[in-house]
Parts: sequence; C-alpha cells; structure tokens
Amino acid sequence: MASALHGEQVIPIEDKDDLLRITPLGAGREVGRSCIVLQYKGKTIMLDCGLHAGHEGINSLPFIDLVEPETVDLLLVTHFHIDHAAAVPYYLEKTPFRGRTFMTRPTKGVFRWLATDYIRVTNSSNSDSSALYTEAELISAHAKIEEIDVHQQVEVNGIKFTAYNAGHVLGAAMFLIEIAGVKILYTGDYSREEDRHLIPAENPGVTVDVLITESTYGLHNHEPRADRERSFTKQVRDVVRRRGNCLLPVTALGRTQELLLILEEYWSRNVNDLDNVPIYFISALGKTGTRLYQKYVMDMSQRIQRQLSRTGRNPFDFRYIKTRTGLSEVPDAGPCVVLATPGMLQSGVSRQLLERWAPRPENGLIITGYSVEGTIAREINNSMEEIQALKGGKIPLRMMVSNISFSAHVDGAQNCAFIDEIRAPVVILVHGEENTMMRLRANLVDKYKGSNYELAVHAPRRGEAVELHFRGEKTARVLGGLASKVPADGDYVSGILVEKDFSYRLVNMDDLLEFTGITPVVVEQQQLVPYTSSFELLQLHLEQMFGELPLTTETSNSGVANTLRVYDSVDVTHASWKTYVEIEWESNIMSDMAADSVVA
Repeated sequence: MASALHGEQVIPIEDKDDLLRITPLGAGREVGRSCIVLQYKGKTIMLDCGLHAGHEGINSLPFIDLVEPETVDLLLVTHFHIDHAAAVPYYLEKTPFRGRTFMTRPTKGVFRWLATDYIRVTNSSNSDSSALYTEAELISAHAKIEEIDVHQQVEVNGIKFTAYNAGHVLGAAMFLIEIAGVKILYTGDYSREEDRHLIPAENPGVTVDVLITESTYGLHNHEPRADRERSFTKQVRDVVRRRGNCLLPVTALGRTQELLLILEEYWSRNVNDLDNVPIYFISALGKTGTRLYQKYVMDMSQRIQRQLSRTGRNPFDFRYIKTRTGLSEVPDAGPCVVLATPGMLQSGVSRQLLERWAPRPENGLIITGYSVEGTIAREINNSMEEIQALKGGKIPLRMMVSNISFSAHVDGAQNCAFIDEIRAPVVILVHGEENTMMRLRANLVDKYKGSNYELAVHAPRRGEAVELHFRGEKTARVLGGLASKVPADGDYVSGILVEKDFSYRLVNMDDLLEFTGITPVVVEQQQLVPYTSSFELLQLHLEQMFGELPLTTETSNSGVANTLRVYDSVDVTHASWKTYVEIEWESNIMSDMAADSVVA
C-alpha cells in the first residue's frame, strides 16, 4: 500500500523513482494556462495544456520549457476551453513531444472548432500578436488526438488512467491516474451542480492518494441556482422593457449553451411580452456549436434526454434565438439581447458592442462567467465612469453593469465537501488566484487539524514542484504450477520473477509463456581454448578436479574425438587433428560456473 510523506516526517529516499513530483507549469496560483505535470517511476504525464486569456502570443503559454517534451509519455486534456486546451496544437506540432494525447469524444469534437475560432480571433485582433499555430498545424494535431470514453480505463506503458464526468462543460472529464499502485485524481474544472444539460461531477469511489483540485472560487459560495436564474432573467427583462440592449459576453461553446437554454425557456413562458424582442447569439462558431450540441445530446443529462424523448424536438433547436456570424447581421434599432464572444471583452464582437452601447444608460451588461485577472471583464463595474477604446481614446460608461455568475466551477462549500468525500491524504490546489487559493488552503488546514483525517495541503506557484515520497510494497502474484500448493509460514517459493509495468508475477519455467507471454530461449555457449598436448593429459587434470568423468569417443577419417562431460552439463571435446579444445554448454547459473572452472 502506498503511503505519502506527511508534515515534518522524513523517510529516507532509497530510490529517486519513489519520488512523485507534481509541477504546475500553469495555473499555479493563477487562473489560466492550466498545465500540470506528474513525474513518477520514470513516467511523465501532462494534464491539460492551455493558454492565458490575459496574455498574448508566446507569453500566454504555460512554462512548458521546464519539462523536456520528449520525456512526456501522455497528455490528458480535461475539456475544450481555451485555458485548458488551446496550447495542445502548439505542443504537438512545435515541440519534440512524441507521446500520446487523449480527450473524450465530445471534447475532441468541440475543441477542433474552438481552436479554429482562437486562430481567427487572434489573427484579426488589433494586437501585434498572431496565433501560435496555423490552421494546417491544428488539423495535423487534431488527427493525433485519441478518444477516451467516460469510465473507460486505458493503459499506456504501465500508466493506467480512467475518465470520469466532471460536469463543467460538455465532455469535461476528471482523470484518475494510477502508476505503480499510486492513484492521483485530477479534477480539472468541475461542477457538482446539476443544471439543464450537464451531468454533475462524480466521485470515482476509489481510494485516492493525491487529489489535484481547482480552487477558482476559494471560499466564496454561489447563490442558489434558482435565485441566480430569477435575478438573471429579471435583469435581462428590465433592460429590454426600458427599450435597451442587453449584452452578455460569452465563450462560443460551454456555459453559453446553458444560458441559451435558460433564455429559450424564459421567452417561451413569456412569449406575449417578449415575442418581439430578439435574442442573437453572435459567433463565427454559433451554428457549428449548435450542431455539435445537437450531435452530442446523448452525452448530456437525463433531463435533456427526457425532453428530447417527450417532445421529439432537440432542445438545442431553438425557436427564439437567432444565430448570427457577425455584427453586421444584427439590426441597430429596437431592444434586443445579444450573446457575443469573447467572454473577457478583450476584442471581437463583444468588445465592439460594449463600446457602442456603453454611453447609453438604458443598455445593460451582464457578466455571467468567471473573469480572469487582467481582462476588462474583470475590471469593469458600475463605479467606472469610462472605458478605454480599442482604437484609442475614452468612452463614457453609463450602461448598467452587473455580475451574475453561471460559471460551472464548484464554489467553496462544494469543493470542501468533495475534498472531504475523497479523503486523499494529500491535496494540491491549482487554478485559483493566489489570495483566493491561500485562504482556501488555510481553511482546510485549520478544519482538519487534530481530526482523524490527516491532510497535507499544498498550493504551489507556477513552476514550483511538490515532491511526495511513496514507498509502495512490491507484491508478486504466484501463478501456474507454483500456485498449486499454498506455502506454509517460513516456506520458500522459488521461480522466475517477471516485472512488467509495475506488476510482478512469479512462475515456473514451464508456465512462463502461458502467464507472461515470454518465450523461454535456450542459450548454447561455446568456447575454444588453444591446446596442443595429449588427450590423456587433459583427462588427468580434469578428473583430478572433478573426479571420474563420463567419456564418449568418436572416430572419423580425420582422427579421434574424445568428449568428457563435467557435472552432466559441460562437454569438453578434444579432437586429435585440432589445436584447440571445444567447451560447450547450455547457459544457466550452474553450467556457467562449471564452464568457468573447466577453463580455469
């Protein structure tokens, strides 16, 4: 059973491979560019490889140069969001990485289009930076990605990993990784709250040695979901009732689809009042995204599937929401609701609409997701009098600004409850801003101090490794003929010990092929020793050392060949016409020793 090093306890490290190193190359005391590296028993696994929304170009990458790409065995991607997956094509195409990459089927399907949108938006923005890879490189990388199903266990070079529902977005997965008996659970971004279309995150129900979990909201707790929905729909309705335009900055795919379901349902219940107020979803991926969500509806919650079965209509086949690819397709006049990308308001249609609508007090801006530090979505609030225009100058800010989070991350109470359920002896916090993360860490340490749950909590900075010592007991399975008799205490069991991918098997030679797949091979050895004296002298010396030896004599036209057999395993042949003695034997420990004695 593997056990972790806790507190100040010091266990001498006899083998460096017993040291588990966990290093956040991104998302260490920050939100963005998630990328966690595990190194244990000579294996290296990368968990996620995303970009930071608050930075541009090469500066948005994780610190991938801290780990040699050619040493990475696996890249496991939890979900399709930019901050978890957008650096994958760069890593696969522009580094020496030659390992295998896995995503769930929906994640791979959506990721392809979300990364395409990243290229388009980045290359069309006003910044000096261009996308980190081309469309051709994205297509090449996408073809290399392998799919994994939820609850499917895959084994690669001794690394076992299983995907579990994470609830964050369509296809989001937690990964349970096992190396040499040590189990690490990485949550990625996860949500335990049931909504209209997603399955909540699940507890794998196994003993976990290390839990790596997000800490996005720290100790902050969300309002009850029903209260948030009421507040959200009321604010949207208030804006359009005063003939204003309501802006909802969103990502192209993810929580946006949940907001669309909420608005569709609300409009259908209030069709008499709102039928003439259009809802626009503006995104280059809008129609593609809708088709993708229609395609993967069977990967969603039972609620969505029941709705489809009951009505015969796909829930993402909207009646009241109009999908548009560009701002030019949206009329200027009249009240409306617009969901537009990107969610952080850094550029694109959402930024253009913000600058257009900001001066008018009847308009409204509702931030519905988590806003990364350093973005305007994080900075903007009702106390600001003006905002910076992308093309220079200032724009007065008179529109209503509010924040109602539908971010599909666990809040403080949900995260602490999950940590308590898993009860891993080691918890590593990632994906959280420093102050938020450190408050959560202090709370966890204080909560379990003196309890029967011995917990070590780490909150590493970006590039800082957490080192944990695991000394796992090596247990061998006795198979085949050796297992026919149960040994008593003190008995010795002798056989061939075979180690493969951190598992051990003890078998007889006769059972080697059946239970291990290894074919026994006999190695025949021969050594020629120069010798020109008589056979009788050779026989005299060998029998003085080994006693009387069996003799075989063969006569041919060339002369006489005499063979002495030593220890019934080594043949020593003297041929009268040769100037050397031939020594032959089947290689094993005893025969090798006998042959060495003969030569000596």
